[in-house]
Amino acid sequence: MLEDRATAASSPTAWPTAYPQGYAVVDVETTGLARDDRIISAAVYRLDARGEVEDHWYTLVNPERDPGPVWIHGLTSDVLESAPLFTDIAEEFSARLDGRVLVAHNAVFDWQMIAREYARAERQAPVRQRLCTIALSKELGLPLPNHKLESLAAHFGVVQQRAHHALDDARVLAEAFRPSLRAAAADSVRLPLQECRPLTEWRDGAAPRIGQQAGGYGGGGYGGYRPTSWRPSRKRPACPYPNPGRYEEGKRLKQGMRVAFSGDTSIERDLLEDRATEAGLHVSTSLSRLTSLLVTNDPDAGTSKVVKARQYGTPVIDEAAFGQLLRDVEPASER
Repeated sequence: MLEDRATAASSPTAWPTAYPQGYAVVDVETTGLARDDRIISAAVYRLDARGEVEDHWYTLVNPERDPGPVWIHGLTSDVLESAPLFTDIAEEFSARLDGRVLVAHNAVFDWQMIAREYARAERQAPVRQRLCTIALSKELGLPLPNHKLESLAAHFGVVQQRAHHALDDARVLAEAFRPSLRAAAADSVRLPLQECRPLTEWRDGAAPRIGQQAGGYGGGGYGGYRPTSWRPSRKRPACPYPNPGRYEEGKRLKQGMRVAFSGDTSIERDLLEDRATEAGLHVSTSLSRLTSLLVTNDPDAGTSKVVKARQYGTPVIDEAAFGQLLRDVEPASER
């Protein structure tokens, strides 16, 4: 059925006129997941309005620091030492992104890493919208066992050759995105596009600051930012799934669970919350008897959320464990 709809969408009369005119499918490998981590390789597949590949590009990037988990990405200090700096490739990267929707798997992560690198280079990425293929697969109701790239690839018969290699991951995603896009077009599905807000300044070791989107820096307005977040607070969409109850140790998270965070995190808070939201969890700013799980790296702290978690018997796990659980969130039960 999916293939039939995708074929139908290829006819000129069936294509939604509101869809973007081009896409940049992106993958970046990094030294880690925190706000001060750096990009060590990047790949871009440029696609036309209907998802056909126009060209592709790949580069290593010298992070000017330890490369991080070499056992995952395979890029050692020796390999990266002679690679160009991000400032050296920023112009070419921009040419690949310019005027296109950035497409990535867990797009908020790739976008934030890219935005930080551009801010360090005192530039802005020419990207105004992003599209997450996890969110698109949910919109299409794809019967995936989880939201890993390998599961999306397997669904469309795309063969991965080198997982965690930016060029191959971008190729795999581009090949899986094309039938997804055509299936969406066939049913006139509204694409889950998100706004990209570029950073306007970066200082290593301190919180970056954001100018207002429409009016530059506006109103003298650098003040009031929090050290754990570089984006302005915003109202998140309501979670579409019912709360299945509390998390049970040793089991999977389930869509609809209410998750609260407390204290500092190594990954910036907004990124953690966005990842939780995109996985189908309900991110709560407070803790109540209905909270399924509290995530904190300091379970002995005296914060109000930790104290309430003890009172209510709410399960508590640390950030690393939560990150592992996010990789395989159980779908919500049928109503």
